[in-house]
Amino acid sequence: MQIQGKTILVTGGGSGIGRALVLNLLKRGANVAAIDMHETALKETQQLAGKLSKNLSVHSVNITDHHAIAELPQVLINFHGSIDGIINNAGIIQPFVKVNELTMESIKKVMDVNFYGMLYVTKTFLPELLQRSEAHIVNISSMGGFLPVPGQTVYGASKAAVKLFTEGLHSELRDSSVRVTVIFPGAVETNISQNSGITMPVQSSNNAKKFNMLSADKAAQKIIAAIEKNKYRACIGTDSKLMDFLYRLAPEFAAGYIAKKMASLLR
Repeated sequence: MQIQGKTILVTGGGSGIGRALVLNLLKRGANVAAIDMHETALKETQQLAGKLSKNLSVHSVNITDHHAIAELPQVLINFHGSIDGIINNAGIIQPFVKVNELTMESIKKVMDVNFYGMLYVTKTFLPELLQRSEAHIVNISSMGGFLPVPGQTVYGASKAAVKLFTEGLHSELRDSSVRVTVIFPGAVETNISQNSGITMPVQSSNNAKKFNMLSADKAAQKIIAAIEKNKYRACIGTDSKLMDFLYRLAPEFAAGYIAKKMASLLR
């Protein structure tokens, strides 16, 4: 789907990859509706858009509230005239601990945001998208959605659910006008830990500085390119591409490799 002239909904548009997606879509000539539960962050995104903010609407909504989500299609149509695509980007990580030490409250929160929030948005807007001559759904999974990462096991499970849901949706819609893409980002420079209310281990913060993490802006550009090429799936970042290949080739070896890398963080 070509971006120019289309209206795209972006969840988690107040920061990180979501904000970068909003700004890049606007630069490419799209109209954008940005959703985020953090109103201040949305206003910052709006300010960064500058003159292009005339093509941007911002909506402070919690995607886990399906009643609030149900009211959005008409609100967005009233503002933009139509909706041509959605990018389910909003997501959080879990506390950096093993499953045995993870509270049920934390587990539910991660699943509610990462899976059910994505599901609510998709289900709510799908009838509108099916009316368009060309439309697109993009769901952001994670490298952790196909590769086990100790200390983020429930997060990975939520993103694996996003992966399979998206692939199933693609098969269901293959004869429709709606294209579907699943995205697997690797390490990207964002403030997801802060937005998740998580304090990462000191070792993790130190180790992150050693890796050449992809910028949110570069990640957004690659995601938009995947939309315009109607890709089935896209691994974003060298690390994601490498581990995708390795996990397909030797899954137990790949899982063990990551487990060794993460071992010192979980002691």
